[in-house]
Amino acid sequence: MLDLLAAVSAHLAARGVAHALVGAGALAVHGVSRSTFDVDLLAVDAAVLDPAFWSPLAARGARVDVRAGEGDDPLRGVVRLSQAGERPVDLIVGRAAWQAEALARAAVTPVGPAAIAVVTRADLVLLKLFAGGPQDAWDLQQLLAAGGRSDLLAEVEARLDLLPPEAEALWRKVRGAR
Repeated sequence: MLDLLAAVSAHLAARGVAHALVGAGALAVHGVSRSTFDVDLLAVDAAVLDPAFWSPLAARGARVDVRAGEGDDPLRGVVRLSQAGERPVDLIVGRAAWQAEALARAAVTPVGPAAIAVVTRADLVLLKLFAGGPQDAWDLQQLLAAGGRSDLLAEVEARLDLLPPEAEALWRKVRGAR
């Protein structure tokens, strides 16, 4: 059920678009198991918001839904790709320099039938803080409990100033909970 993910990743790589696994898929790679219906990738290249970019996958039967964000949105947009019998893939398109840096630090890891870059634990924490929802807070608690807490705290603290103030408030709350 991860063939679509492999196809999307290969399509992005062939076009030179940096991307990495985030969300529950990245949580699993980092030792936290959580069920989810879809698979999330992150990119920052606005070219992926052009429906024509996806025409080779659409020609192979993938449905592509491109949703561009407005100028004041924290994201450039989201591209949802789906295909019968496959988990949908949501490509989250960021716009911040720290997100591009997270992609540069991502390490290629075997994921199902493909080798896909996965964001580091610290960058996953930053992304979860940026998203800031209730599920993200739970995910953060699980990441902190998964081991290597002191190293993770240090890495996140070193980059926390890149995020909005509400993300730092969530970090203080989650970090204090044990």
